[in-house]
Amino acid sequence: MSSGSGIADALAGLPAHDAQERIVAAGGVAARVRSRQQWLSSAEGKVAGNGHWAQFSMRPLASALFWKYDPRAGLPLQGLKVLDLTRVIAGPTATRTLAAFGAQVLRVDGPRLPELPWQHVDTGFGKRSTVLDAKSAAGRAKIHELLQDADAVILGYRPGALAAAGLGRDELAQRYPRLMIAELGAWGYSGSWAQRRGFDSVVQAATGIAQAYSGDGRTPGALPVQALDHATGYGLAAAIIALAGARSAQGRTGAVRFSLARTAHALFALDEGRECPADFGSGVQLRQMDSSYGMLEYVPPPFSFAGHAMDYPHPPAPYGESKPAWS
Repeated sequence: MSSGSGIADALAGLPAHDAQERIVAAGGVAARVRSRQQWLSSAEGKVAGNGHWAQFSMRPLASALFWKYDPRAGLPLQGLKVLDLTRVIAGPTATRTLAAFGAQVLRVDGPRLPELPWQHVDTGFGKRSTVLDAKSAAGRAKIHELLQDADAVILGYRPGALAAAGLGRDELAQRYPRLMIAELGAWGYSGSWAQRRGFDSVVQAATGIAQAYSGDGRTPGALPVQALDHATGYGLAAAIIALAGARSAQGRTGAVRFSLARTAHALFALDEGRECPADFGSGVQLRQMDSSYGMLEYVPPPFSFAGHAMDYPHPPAPYGESKPAWS
């Protein structure tokens, strides 16, 4: 069945929970569709909803040598060095946002799992892109060389993957005391699901979103966008900005954690039952930017600075072709 043929027939004879657990045990990603109340009543749902949306842990900062906001700079994060160890949507959305505020962002991908081309282009505005193998000694050495001068790092791979290469949150906090660290996962950081893989659509299914957006009450639905990813990404960017402010004003640094499941909880709490307006997004004015990928039409950053509409500083760099160094 390596080709995928027969999978639907095999799953059709299994209860949803059994199918979920067999897929997870085999190294796959799965979650059965639940109602909101079923999720909240489950052990994993209760754990995922605990704590604040942005879970900070702070520590004193001994060194006085670190990036600080310069009111004379053209953009508020100008000069801030951010290492992007994420992929797909949530983490890359965060670093694209930080780049729009002036941060110098270097995205690092591994050689074995290249990003989808359209996803790289969509989230690559304002960044440089390089490829390093964290599983090799040379690749790890280069990543640590970059971390020595980095102000912030965002970690967004499956649970344990970066820690296995010595790049987990705790290891980095100990080795680089002034580094700001942001981390994102699918299901939270404690409980029986903490080490499970997950992505936006699967988390929507588990947390009640798929059922809430069902058109007929039987077939799972979905939000019109990957809302958990995008909301988490903007939250991550805001958290890095908050950490940078605490570092400058209070002499403290720290780490922050987000999970897609906790974001689902936050979105449900905003305004349950509110309908999305039919003309949502109709007023967005697209912009164009020339790039190595051709002329790109894109949605500009949804914010302004000092009363002026903002834009990304440059188009997406060709995938993996930037030097692994701070410019």
